[in-house]
Amino acid sequence: MDVAYNRDMTSRLSSYRRILSLDFQEARAALLLGPRKVGKTTFLHQKYPRATYIDLLQTDIRAEFQIHPSKLREIVLEFPKKLYVIDEIQKVPTLLDEIHWCLENTTAQFILCGSSARKLKRGASNLLGGRAFKYELYPLTSREIPGFDVMTAINKGLIPQHYQAKNVQKFLKAYIEQYLQEEIVEESQIRKLASFHRFLEISALMNGELLNYANVGADCGVSGKTVREYYQILEETLLGFTLWPWRKVQTRKLIETAKFYLFDLGVIRYLKGLDSISLRTQEFGNSFETFLINEVRAYLSYQQSSKKLSYWKTTSGLEVDLVVGQMNVALEFKSTDKVRNEHFSGLKAIMEEHHPKQAILVCMDHNSRKLENGIRILYFEQFLSELWAGEIIHKG
Repeated sequence: MDVAYNRDMTSRLSSYRRILSLDFQEARAALLLGPRKVGKTTFLHQKYPRATYIDLLQTDIRAEFQIHPSKLREIVLEFPKKLYVIDEIQKVPTLLDEIHWCLENTTAQFILCGSSARKLKRGASNLLGGRAFKYELYPLTSREIPGFDVMTAINKGLIPQHYQAKNVQKFLKAYIEQYLQEEIVEESQIRKLASFHRFLEISALMNGELLNYANVGADCGVSGKTVREYYQILEETLLGFTLWPWRKVQTRKLIETAKFYLFDLGVIRYLKGLDSISLRTQEFGNSFETFLINEVRAYLSYQQSSKKLSYWKTTSGLEVDLVVGQMNVALEFKSTDKVRNEHFSGLKAIMEEHHPKQAILVCMDHNSRKLENGIRILYFEQFLSELWAGEIIHKG
């Protein structure tokens, strides 16, 4: 039995009510991307039980469409008014040409599901001429889990099967091994697998830190240019994202280096070689920050917001973890349960210079309050409640 993906557990995954909503009637096509095993297939089966599903993970089906992509056109012409869900579309990107033809010449609708934007870009220049609305499904959010527990999330991660697993180490090991095999080895992405595996470990250790390609390269035995390419692979296979510094004309000299965050807390912990993470530790602080940044990122995506995320840091060391839009909200994340003045020095500085509409310190302190200078101190559960209620970041 495949440890990571046995069927006994998948029957329990439908208990999660995902927030994502697909609205593609006008375009008649949607592209749903997301990291491996975040629940894309389960989500689509729940939402569209009557659709016709084509699963390109099945080797016989994949081989047939690789040899004869025109077979899809034949199927659609026979049943032109149906909704077709094509799972793991990156496996046969040449099907995009056939789908494009079907959209132009029939009334069929399509949902294309995949876990690698890299393969789609490399395998086919035709991404339906911009006709497909693009969506992304993230790992579970706090809003989607009944009885959400932050310590479970930090130690197991928020991939649905992992969050429920009793022995999550085996699942995480299988997850990384499958990623290396299918995304790196089979696709011939790199020549030195050992170097890339080491890079994955370093990327976890450097999670949320300022990027230094040369230093990471020295640890992995590759050049800084290669490390930059490695990070691009992670981003295009949806395993992480780059957080750029906020830029505008300013009086303080700012840091101009990006940060990189991996997508899942359990994967980060496993790659760091940690058996568990406890409260009031440096590792907990890093995971707490990453968790909240990923929640904000998922919220903006599910709201189809155009607001960008960035961070703010001066060369003197004053820092704000997250800036939403053009100073709509400034957020600092601290895992402390006893807030002190030094914890919001960055927020005070950014308020003096850029006057964000809201400045919030999110922490483990249960005593939520507003200071005289306008900074709000919010217990993280209250922050999450207000975030998903649309009270922190307004739509648009």
